[in-house]
Amino acid sequence: MSRFGRIGISAITPVIEDGAYSAKACVREEFPITATIFREGHDALGAQVVFTSPNATTLTYSMFQIEPAGLDLWQVWVRLEDLGDWQFRVEAYSDRWATWCHNAQIKLPIGQDVELVALELEELLAEAATVDPEALGDIGVFAPLVQVPAQARTQPTPTHVLLAVSSSTQAADFMRACLPKQLLTSSDSYPMRVHRKLAQAAAWYEFFPRSVGAKYSARWKRWKSGTFDDCLPLLERIAQLGFDVAYLPPIHPIGHTMKKGPNNTLDAGPFDPGSPWAIGDETGGHMAVHAALGGIKAFDRFVTRAHDLGLEVALDFALQASPDHPWLTTNPEWFTTRSDGTIAYAENPPKKYQDIYPINFDNDRAGITDECERILEFWISHGVTIFRVDNPHTKPIDFWADLLERIHSRHPEVIFLAEAFTRPAMMQALAKVGFHESYTYFTWRNTRDELAEYLNEVAHDTAFQMRPNFFTNTPDINPEFTQNGEAVAFAIRIVLAATMSPAWGMYSGFELLEHAPLRAGGEEYLDSEKYQYRPRDFDATPNLNELVALVNRIRHAHPALQQLHRTLVLETTNDHVFAFAKGDGDDQIIVVVNLDPHATSESDVGVDLGWLGVHSDTVQVHDELTGQTFTWGARNFVRLTPAQPAHILSVTHLRDARTSS
Repeated sequence: MSRFGRIGISAITPVIEDGAYSAKACVREEFPITATIFREGHDALGAQVVFTSPNATTLTYSMFQIEPAGLDLWQVWVRLEDLGDWQFRVEAYSDRWATWCHNAQIKLPIGQDVELVALELEELLAEAATVDPEALGDIGVFAPLVQVPAQARTQPTPTHVLLAVSSSTQAADFMRACLPKQLLTSSDSYPMRVHRKLAQAAAWYEFFPRSVGAKYSARWKRWKSGTFDDCLPLLERIAQLGFDVAYLPPIHPIGHTMKKGPNNTLDAGPFDPGSPWAIGDETGGHMAVHAALGGIKAFDRFVTRAHDLGLEVALDFALQASPDHPWLTTNPEWFTTRSDGTIAYAENPPKKYQDIYPINFDNDRAGITDECERILEFWISHGVTIFRVDNPHTKPIDFWADLLERIHSRHPEVIFLAEAFTRPAMMQALAKVGFHESYTYFTWRNTRDELAEYLNEVAHDTAFQMRPNFFTNTPDINPEFTQNGEAVAFAIRIVLAATMSPAWGMYSGFELLEHAPLRAGGEEYLDSEKYQYRPRDFDATPNLNELVALVNRIRHAHPALQQLHRTLVLETTNDHVFAFAKGDGDDQIIVVVNLDPHATSESDVGVDLGWLGVHSDTVQVHDELTGQTFTWGARNFVRLTPAQPAHILSVTHLRDARTSS
């Protein structure tokens, strides 16, 4: 059975699996609705998108045909103001006014069917006048037609009057508003979930609270952990650097059994802290704070101070347990017992995590889901608004669908980031069932062609379902690109991460050029902070603090860098130079980066001025990194050195025009 209506409507975007899952948007984010719309014959079509808001009000946006016209593509860019679950549908109809105008402009100049064209106009006017006769009388081009009724005229309507009507924008607006839409055809309705802005655009900073203020006693040959109170000055630094989110690895009690020592060894000393992902001991599990960090009251003070500084706190949500977690006593059925009677520990061959027991979600799914909901509600009640979820791809998709929907129904403001460095199908599935953002493959994309392909993917192919978060590094990922320790390599990755994606993140130490690998060819850090204390002097030199702060200021000042959909990869003539443009309204940004940290790179950069909204041959651009101003055209020469490896160029004439108006 055909699903086509009277007018053909197909290939609507954004629609995720025929509407089984909600497309994603953010408040005030501009995004496109696109559809293929067609009908038989030559009569003109009109199209519109109708949105139904969470409170059941409707908004209607007219769609426009886009090039190439022969492909019947229609589109409109929209912004939605309200959080929540929306519905939208595409409607198409016979555009009788456009059909009449088209016929008039072809027939009248050659004197063909003049009387018929005039008669058809009279009929359309009469029909529209029944809706708004006063507005009809206020439109100048209609005056010769409405002042004297058609039946009282002694002379035919002059051709020049008819042609003037056919080209009048005012007449078109009136007729499209007042003429009933014939052959109105509607698509199915599709869901769209609108989140708060931070679900898409934010700068994240990750650190281990226990390392901040940690001290080593030579006399006692042991470390003393830092506390949340020790972290309060660091929060001020994070805010000054322009970050939006302070992200903490697990802060819970750490198990003793099989506790890991330095560099993931099994010979931990009695005072080694162990991995914070080995959650739980006799003092508590996922709803407890490690005593050495100061307990829950110290955590509450930490959250309060973060909020005072304009920061939000993200907490790691890791669904696993140490062998000492209370769950091993209260709910042993939640774990997998192997053939030899032992409980299975976590593995990611060749890596082994003997200190961590994964949960078996096929044993007592309802009980596990209820417990996870209880854990999340506890931390939300203590001011946590964001959760970075550890390895969600190792848990069932339907579990996440259930749990995330429960939380969303009561806390639509809460954001979940999926730490899923895994297969594309799984990453996409996690996004569909409710994760707001995802880690990405950015860490392993280094060449111009790799970056171009990936930026096109996240900005155009998957943007409505999987929002990217480009982390420069993580405690588990020491990128090969920066293992040479050269500051320019770190700067290149910071600029790329912070401008390519609306959300980016950095694990503590990247700004200090930390780079030593555990082993040659590997991507683990030597002396990983996962297994030992790593207090830092954040003002030590060399550092990239000024660059980080500057890049974050640029991000906050430019809406173009806070969105995905208006993104265009630009042509460069040098494989070592990567360039792209982004836009939002009058804000247009061009980013050009030298990908070779060892040498100067020269290249021509091609710019589509029309895409930028520029209607002249040249445009003034301002480098937000250096303060320089340049005149750019369709083709531009750049020379980027290791000392100055990037441009972040704002198109100043558009901003100035907006200001002067």
